[in-house]
Parts: sequence; C-alpha cells; structure tokens
Amino acid sequence: MNLYLYQLTFHDNLFYETRTLGRLYETGRLLHNIALCYALGLAQTSYFHADDVPHYAEELANLNDRNIYITPAAGVDIRYVIHTFKLGDERSSVMMERNNANIPTYGRAKEIGVDSRFRFGILAASELTIPRWIRMGLWLSKARVEPLEQVALHETQPREREKRLSLLPLNPADLPSTATLRLFDLVSIRPSSLVENAEIEATDWWVGQLKNGKEIAFPVGLQHRVEVAVGKR
Repeated sequence: MNLYLYQLTFHDNLFYETRTLGRLYETGRLLHNIALCYALGLAQTSYFHADDVPHYAEELANLNDRNIYITPAAGVDIRYVIHTFKLGDERSSVMMERNNANIPTYGRAKEIGVDSRFRFGILAASELTIPRWIRMGLWLSKARVEPLEQVALHETQPREREKRLSLLPLNPADLPSTATLRLFDLVSIRPSSLVENAEIEATDWWVGQLKNGKEIAFPVGLQHRVEVAVGKR
C-alpha cells in the first residue's frame, strides 16, 4: 500500500456552508473527503436525482472495491474573505414563500480566499491518474492539484492494540470496527463530521515515514462508509 500526498491551491474563492450565524454563512477549514472523491473524478453521480437524496454509498462503492481511500483535506495556509451576496429575481415583484431547502438567498459569505492551500492523501496500491485542475464548492471554484510525495506503507500487526496519532484529518465513519477513537477534535461539517488530531487505537496499521522524518499511520480497513438520513436538506 502507498500513500500519495497532494496539495490543493485555490485560484478562486471557495464557498460552502459549514456554519450559519444569522445571515453569515461560514466556510470551514476542512474539505470533506466525500466532496474530494467527486471533485477528483473518482466518483460519479447522475445529473438529476428525483428523490433529492444523495447516493453516496452506491457511488463510492467502486473506490472501496479497488481499495482506494481519500482522506479529508486539511488547511495548510488559509485566507478568508467576506462577500455580500443576493440571489435576486428579475421580476418586478417577488412573492417570498417558505422554502425548506438549505440554500441561502442573501447574506454574507465567509469564503476561503485565493491562494489558500490544503493537503490531503490518497491510499492506494498504485498511483492514480489525478487531474491537475478541479472545481469545488457552490461557486465551482478552480483549484490546482499538485503531488507532494509518495510514501510506502507497510502493515504492522502488534501483539497488543496500539495508539497512534493521525497526522491528517479523518472521517470517523470510515474507520474499521477494529479501530477506536480515543482523543480527537471534532469538526462539524456536512454530510458527516470529521476529526482532527485523532488518537486512534487499533490492532492493524499501515505505517510509513514522511520525507521530514515523521511517522504517518492509518488503521488497516479504512473505507468510505456512508449513511445519509432521508429527508429534505
């Protein structure tokens, strides 16, 4: 197994709603690994869903079958900007109706600014063909994808369960049943919360060494495990 580290550099302002404070819609400091799967072209979805419910489990199954796992992206150098927006109507008179869809029509957006950089990893047996440019967020913001380094991972099976610190953010729903989160910083984000600085206890590990000499480890059995509540968003 290998770990391929990549850097994302945004050439447009990035916006997606993580937290709402009145009419301020804030973009979080992490990029969800589910969003990265689609942005990188590793998962595909149909243009129209009649039931308005995402089908992540079916669309990410191919990655699990190929033993490919994408981590969430952590901010390396983030700059924020605040913009005021209004999604107006061209008619002279507008009748505002109650809308349960989670789509803001006006307010202020706290966006991740141009030149902000993120880092994420891909666990795979062989290197994948990754596009040099992708788009993410509500505004389909453009970002450049650059490879950082490749790390060879070897599997360890200690006699007793070991605790290790994750250097990259993880999706706790993706952990195998043999792994347990002990300490972590919870980051609330849709469609599921992520964790940073996680201390994980597990029996089997993928372990490697970065160029800077630091050890990096992942519990064996990471997969994209997704459960989505049915209902209007």
